[in-house]
Amino acid sequence: MQVRPARVAVQVAQYGADWPAFLAAAREAEAMGVDALFNWDHFFGPGANSTDPNFECWTMLAAWAASTSQITLGPLVSCIGYRNPDLVADMARTVDHVAGGRLILGVGAGFKERDYLEYGYEFGSVASRITDLEHGLARIRNRLLRLQPPPAGPLPILIAGSGERRMLRLVAQHADTWHTFAEGEAFAHKSRVLDRYCREIGRPPDEIERSVLVAGDPASVGQPLRDLGATLFVVSATGRPEIDFAPVAEWLRWRDLQNA
Repeated sequence: MQVRPARVAVQVAQYGADWPAFLAAAREAEAMGVDALFNWDHFFGPGANSTDPNFECWTMLAAWAASTSQITLGPLVSCIGYRNPDLVADMARTVDHVAGGRLILGVGAGFKERDYLEYGYEFGSVASRITDLEHGLARIRNRLLRLQPPPAGPLPILIAGSGERRMLRLVAQHADTWHTFAEGEAFAHKSRVLDRYCREIGRPPDEIERSVLVAGDPASVGQPLRDLGATLFVVSATGRPEIDFAPVAEWLRWRDLQNA
């Protein structure tokens, strides 16, 4: 089995700063050689009562796509409950053209109740939100096949979630990349569950990239995860209003040693 190269992504959650800061962050990430740039899909900053300034996910992605030329970019992740899935497919296709084929379509079931309620969406239950994701993924795939022009690039699908009964089955069916917060033995166990679902549907498990959110020293944090099969390491660029890329630089140096 061919081992994928290590890749490093940065997630810049678009709250707590102004647009020039987020534009500069995207350009800095690209200049540093980061493999992928993500934002998030929340309408408020972290915390139950955040009043931090915040920008919308897909509008920012379109602006980032037009302001960069090489870096892969996408949402980590677009909540299936906030937008009609056929519209999401059309939005993703359009941003992919703006980006010249560099978009990765990250999707998830959603979990932040405040986002749902303040914007007028039904929050439902965990089960109903996963059902929405299941139906939404099928609609997205179908719409992408019907759009003219089609996406400019491969438009890979990333799915975030680790529920073993339903989410990982959806990952096996639809995802090019699986993103999880699990680590250590939990990551290894869930990865084995995903492998089993892949085999059940006749899909080679190594077709799915394994992505993890990381922080801290890459030598001590990244290597164990890489040994367990993770190859995309997502670093949060934190700090408001200044966005700190120093931890990202450490992970890039580690990546280059891994791939040497």
